[in-house]
Amino acid sequence: MDILVKLSEELKLPQKQVDAAVKLIDEGNTIPFIARYRKEVTGSLDDTVLRTLNDRLTYLRNLEKRREEVRASILEQDKLTPEINEALDKAEILAEIEDIYRPFKPRRKTRADLARERGLEPLAAELIAQKNSYDKSLSEMAEEYINEELGVISADDALNGACDIIAEDISDNADYRRRIRELSHSFGTLKTEKVGEDENGTYSMYYEYSEKMSDIPGHRILAINRAEKEEVLKVTFSVPSDLILNDLFAKVVENPKSPAFKYVARAVIDGYDRLIAPSIERELRSDAFDNACEGAIKLFSENLKNLLMTPPLKGKTVLGLDPGYRTGCKLAVVDKTGKVLDTAVIYPTKPHERIADAERITGGLIKKYGVDVVAIGNGTASKESEIFIATLIKKLPEKFRYAMVSEAGASVYSASKLAAEEFPDFDVTQRSAVSIARRLQDALAELVKIDPKSIGVGQYQHDMKPARLSEALEGVVENCVNTVGVDLNTASHSLLSYVAGINATSAKNIVKYREENGEFRSRAEVLKVPRIGAKAYEQCAGFLRVSGSSEILDCTGVHPESYDAARKLISTFGYGNDDIKNGKLSALRASVKEYGEKKIAEELGIGVPTLNDIIGELEKPGRDVRDEAPEQEFRDDILDMSDLKEGMVLTGTVRNVIDFGAFVDIGVHQDGLVHISQISNKYIKHPSEVLSVGDRVTVKVLTVDVKKQRIGLTMKL
Repeated sequence: MDILVKLSEELKLPQKQVDAAVKLIDEGNTIPFIARYRKEVTGSLDDTVLRTLNDRLTYLRNLEKRREEVRASILEQDKLTPEINEALDKAEILAEIEDIYRPFKPRRKTRADLARERGLEPLAAELIAQKNSYDKSLSEMAEEYINEELGVISADDALNGACDIIAEDISDNADYRRRIRELSHSFGTLKTEKVGEDENGTYSMYYEYSEKMSDIPGHRILAINRAEKEEVLKVTFSVPSDLILNDLFAKVVENPKSPAFKYVARAVIDGYDRLIAPSIERELRSDAFDNACEGAIKLFSENLKNLLMTPPLKGKTVLGLDPGYRTGCKLAVVDKTGKVLDTAVIYPTKPHERIADAERITGGLIKKYGVDVVAIGNGTASKESEIFIATLIKKLPEKFRYAMVSEAGASVYSASKLAAEEFPDFDVTQRSAVSIARRLQDALAELVKIDPKSIGVGQYQHDMKPARLSEALEGVVENCVNTVGVDLNTASHSLLSYVAGINATSAKNIVKYREENGEFRSRAEVLKVPRIGAKAYEQCAGFLRVSGSSEILDCTGVHPESYDAARKLISTFGYGNDDIKNGKLSALRASVKEYGEKKIAEELGIGVPTLNDIIGELEKPGRDVRDEAPEQEFRDDILDMSDLKEGMVLTGTVRNVIDFGAFVDIGVHQDGLVHISQISNKYIKHPSEVLSVGDRVTVKVLTVDVKKQRIGLTMKL
């Protein structure tokens, strides 16, 4: 198999682009670097396409490696025939290779193996030949194989053993298994029934449920698997056996009039029922789970990207509030740069309800530090905390608002080694309050400290394959960090570790160097950091920003390798460094177009894509791409779930997008669900076609169930 040709066909990309991208990957270049700074080479393949290509490249190379391992193993057994060799060459998925290898794979001794040891293979060959007639009756033929020492006591024993051999040969036939797998997937049905306790009715829709395997959406597969694991449901898979057996009979039975017919028929049925059906069911359910995981991971990745790219809250002092009952609510004030100014504990909720004291302490912090926004965690006691802050807004002369912030993963961070290093004198709840405040200020910078799986914008993430999920989500974080860029003098080592070319060790070395030598004065100075060599610098330099550098280009996304081209560009059109600093290059793009993009690019020795990227950076040096998204929503009043009435129209923020709809924060403790059928007046296959995490939407209340804490919403106004 020519892997590069196959990649081109599958991804529908020109062969030249695929070859170039794979060459760059094999040379050790990172995906963000290739996507941003090698556009001329790859034909401007973006990060998403490159990651898909890289994943598929890895799979195909592993497939090729397994193909050769199987070929070598069969050859070592001196059983590699031209037919097997050809079948291996044609196999396109791992399952097909494993089907071919099945008869040759070391395994526990089977009934067929015992029959072969007892010398019954010739009898099996006579039966499968299915002759019109035999010189002797089959019973007489079988009697010749009686051998009490080998365990063949009677003619029936011999015939049964021969049938076991035929059944296993049928089961080991790769073509038969492939066809049965296809039929089982197309016509098989998954059925569930309730067998255990389900206190909250979480899986109520699956108590008596059945659906064709080929039609079940991924989120149902994940839900059913979880319920089965929790012993709430019993799951069975059924296929019309007549359909499978008729197909098998057509392939195996050559002469229904043969005296051997009944034995061959028995072997066909036994081979399917005992050997093929159970393994095919396992394979299909495993494949369904894998596909469901990939779909869920893709959705989780998109949600995570939208969350991480939330616009930062610049120039605001934030009071983080981590709600609680018995242990109180922890407060932390952070300044505009995220530095912790003060902490406190208040007890405005049950069982203490020291409201006056809580108002005094909180009001004092707000006044002393000029708090602009209060960030309230959405966990336990958040509703009571929200009521407390909303009431305080009306009592205090100071002007401030509040926002609800997801606590997902805050406890994971607070108890982590990283948090202990960052705040050694704080307890876990104080750290959590700081994290909540900083999430509002800069979601990307704070959330990179947390395992992406714990951020809470996926579905069934704890049921997925951990390694695959982590790989995909870390790719998303890496993409976001490099898209935004990182300030070399303020970034934490957690944030730096996601920059292309920088690993966890070199990220810590950067922070250590900064602490020992003061702020970096240029990008190039990072080369003095241990473990940052020429290759690492090439990969990371363009994503690092040094705002105080004497080189103005150090605070842009222009790569150092293009500095000469950038300088020549601005001088060609009569500009200087002061014009870049003062944002006076708004006419540069028009001037370049008038001059001729291709002409000036050739003169500068760069490609047109790089030229346009340089112009974009020079037009807005130090810009944050996240600023282009809508601002975050803040509140100054409270809305309770009991206040909701059917027909109310509200504005909300999309908090999570899942396969069957989207959850929207409308200002009450419980997010409302907009089912996929209520998202749009036109047909959509998936909610992500219309909605993304962070979107502002207008919704109407359809249903309110206070007891079950469920709110149904519609966007069909």
